[in-house]
Amino acid sequence: MSDVALPTASPLSHESHVPLMAKTQPPTRLQRVVALARLELTDSLRSRWLQFAAAVYLLVFGAFVWLGLRESSVLGFTGLSRVVLNVANATVVAVPLVALVATCQAIAKARTSGHLELIFTQPTQRNDWFVGLVLARLVVLLGPLLALLATTAMAGLLLNAQDAALLPTVIQALLVATSLVLAYVGLGLLVSAIAQTLERAVVLALLVWLASVALHDFALIGLLLQWRVPAPLVFALAAMNPVEAARLAVLASVDPELSVLGPVGFWIANELGANVTYALGLAWPATVGALALLATARLVRTGDAVR
Repeated sequence: MSDVALPTASPLSHESHVPLMAKTQPPTRLQRVVALARLELTDSLRSRWLQFAAAVYLLVFGAFVWLGLRESSVLGFTGLSRVVLNVANATVVAVPLVALVATCQAIAKARTSGHLELIFTQPTQRNDWFVGLVLARLVVLLGPLLALLATTAMAGLLLNAQDAALLPTVIQALLVATSLVLAYVGLGLLVSAIAQTLERAVVLALLVWLASVALHDFALIGLLLQWRVPAPLVFALAAMNPVEAARLAVLASVDPELSVLGPVGFWIANELGANVTYALGLAWPATVGALALLATARLVRTGDAVR
């Protein structure tokens, strides 16, 4: 009998039946977050609210820069140091409005348009999308402020290298702006998660901004006119507002005596000191933002993906 060659199994024959997807490693959480953040950042760059934010920055900060370059001094600050001081005061009013406009419709729009449902059909989690959303908004909101203050610092060092007060003022202003952005990004996203429609989200964000910038001051002034309130209580009521806490931080960084605040400033300067006041002005808005982000993350994790 002649030898008959029997078919032999190839060493790759078993692996050839293994699906290709089984060999592909699933993306890590960091990769998912980065991909979602890039997606949200691209969407933000095409949004109309970014044009509104740019217009507000140019209008408000341009006016304060022009005023800061006038031949006068405030608390001993002149030239570009006064520009940075004025920009720091402008951020207290402008940054909350811009941050609320940038975030108040983010979650509500993703739900009503079906974008959130589409994202969740991909191999990702709700927390990943939320972290990517927060990172994208922080980059877009803090980027122009960082560029503006860095340009001012470099210009000041080139024009007047002996201006020793410029660089510390720039760093302190950037820290205050970062804390305030974190606070109102958190509040804006919380409003967006609670609101049922886009219109309600805009109205609620406007009310938050008015209460922070105007209504709180009017209520506090009315309280002071009606009753004799002790200085510690005035400070506590004022510092509860993230905008007022940031304003106190700005004032404490340039005027340790806080003389512009009258008796309340005298009490703050003697009982707390400028350093503690500045630290509280940074810590409280950041704490408000962190608590708001935690509450929003819970609503996103447990709420409906479509409305």
